[in-house]
Amino acid sequence: MDEVEKMIPTRDGGALLGIYSRSNLGGSKKTENYGEGDYYIIKLNNEGKVEWEKNFGGKADDHLKTLALISTGYIIGGESRSERSGNKTVGIEEGTDLWLISLNERGEEIWQKSYNFKNRDILMGMSVIHSADNKSSKGILLGGYTQAEGRIETDDETFWTLYLDADGNEQWRKHVKGESRKREERLSDIKLNRDGSIILAGTSAEELGKENWKIVKLGDKQLDQLIEKQDIKIYPNPVSEYTYVEIGYDFKEADIVLYDMGGRQLQTVKTKNKVTKINTQNLIQGAYLVTIKTDNNKTASAKFIKK
Repeated sequence: MDEVEKMIPTRDGGALLGIYSRSNLGGSKKTENYGEGDYYIIKLNNEGKVEWEKNFGGKADDHLKTLALISTGYIIGGESRSERSGNKTVGIEEGTDLWLISLNERGEEIWQKSYNFKNRDILMGMSVIHSADNKSSKGILLGGYTQAEGRIETDDETFWTLYLDADGNEQWRKHVKGESRKREERLSDIKLNRDGSIILAGTSAEELGKENWKIVKLGDKQLDQLIEKQDIKIYPNPVSEYTYVEIGYDFKEADIVLYDMGGRQLQTVKTKNKVTKINTQNLIQGAYLVTIKTDNNKTASAKFIKK
């Protein structure tokens, strides 16, 4: 049995698949499992053909949950019940621990690390903080919850966040309870906003089967300081049919003006949104300039390329 848990696009136009695998070599699978369940990673090129595949695991059950791009390649995250065995070089402290693996773009291991909150630790989401030019990664934010197994700890069934530097070294961890705390709270996902705030979403209930949604927004000065703010950001760039202009300033209304490189004004858009979609279908190939001016007289400009 193989279950695809996550798929992400890669920088070369291909894709990376993260699979929870309980099957051995056979069929299209060219790698052998090390234990009951393994992390199984497949890299596809831009034509959908397999470039490489890798298995990671110990002799017990290791369950892949998520993937992310990082400047050095990829981060693979999930949960592990395996001690050091197979190609797993870190052990477990108690129950089920978090297990992260860093790979380069060829699928070769850079490092692997293990983290423990006691009992059964369940990873539900991961975000990477990148530099403004996307050439380096500054840190990794993880989110999940801990499920009680046997002995009940104080912070079991509570949302948690864990922040690591780009080499996987722990910087801090926090349990998140929000305005109210129910008996069973289980995180579904975590997202990092560009302003440094963190959104956690999951379920909250006094008893299983009577869940309500719970959403918590956190502000964190440590993360905010790591995120490089840009006055204006344009993506994708180069562009084909549409591009998005993101304004970093606080404002109520702004003008977005598009020019060719000869200074001729081609398009003006008024917006009240931080992110505005711009139609570029009628533009010919070449370079263009976008300028913004807000109602509080802040200005910025950036270039983009039409393919």
